[in-house]
Amino acid sequence: MKKWSLIFVGSLLFTNLGCTSIINKMAFHPDTTTGILSTNQLPSGVVEKEISTSDGLKISSLYIKNATSKDLIIYFHGNAGNIYSRLPDLKKLSSLGINVLGVSYRGYGKSPGSPSEKGVYLDGKAALQFARSTLGFSDKHIFIMGRSIGTTVAINTAMNQHIKGLILVSPLTSGKEMAKLGPLKWVSFLTGEIFNNIEKANQIKAPTLVIHGTADPVIPFSMGEEIFNKITTKKSFLKIDGAAHNNLSSPRYARFYWGAIATFLKENALPTNPQK
Repeated sequence: MKKWSLIFVGSLLFTNLGCTSIINKMAFHPDTTTGILSTNQLPSGVVEKEISTSDGLKISSLYIKNATSKDLIIYFHGNAGNIYSRLPDLKKLSSLGINVLGVSYRGYGKSPGSPSEKGVYLDGKAALQFARSTLGFSDKHIFIMGRSIGTTVAINTAMNQHIKGLILVSPLTSGKEMAKLGPLKWVSFLTGEIFNNIEKANQIKAPTLVIHGTADPVIPFSMGEEIFNKITTKKSFLKIDGAAHNNLSSPRYARFYWGAIATFLKENALPTNPQK
């Protein structure tokens, strides 16, 4: 993921002028070439699905079915790369005994269109509806997971929904607060209400797990704490000491990271002091 202090520099100058295209170019870094797999190159058990959005696009996704589970997790990735580069994470989630739907935002991977804040929110809502109507999962069997900028899609999709659970990995509070970390923080007020997780957090109805590394140089650990504190439903927080932004699932921290997720999926709760 690109450093957020730079991502929102364009936002600082152009939001109030209505130049949303500048914001979108700074916030999203889609990849439509690296690691893209054809249908016959996909790992065994992974299938491509098309999801129709309310504005007429057909975005792609990767689905891994688990015949022994009645639950599904919808996964929203970060702002760079594509869903194919997240196959290791999708397969790991599947190994925890759950069906997995990894969503490719518009403009990413094989999905048509161009990414925007409004657009990826439409993608998120379409994915939830697809899980219900096409895959046949009821809300009480649906988890949503978002990582980094994917937490904005996850929260927007999950708010006021009575799903089984929500997992937020390295969540940001808002675009405005991210902008304050950059070199043009003195004009951060120009960002408006972009990516405003903090104002939506109290509309989450589902049990929630927040995970954040204490040494995250991209989205400060304090933002994860703020989001957690704003959530009013049943919740758990996993603090991973020394972890940064992109190494939470690395060998050094994997047992904490995946262990917490596995426990949450099973029980909607974390063990006491999971790092002890």
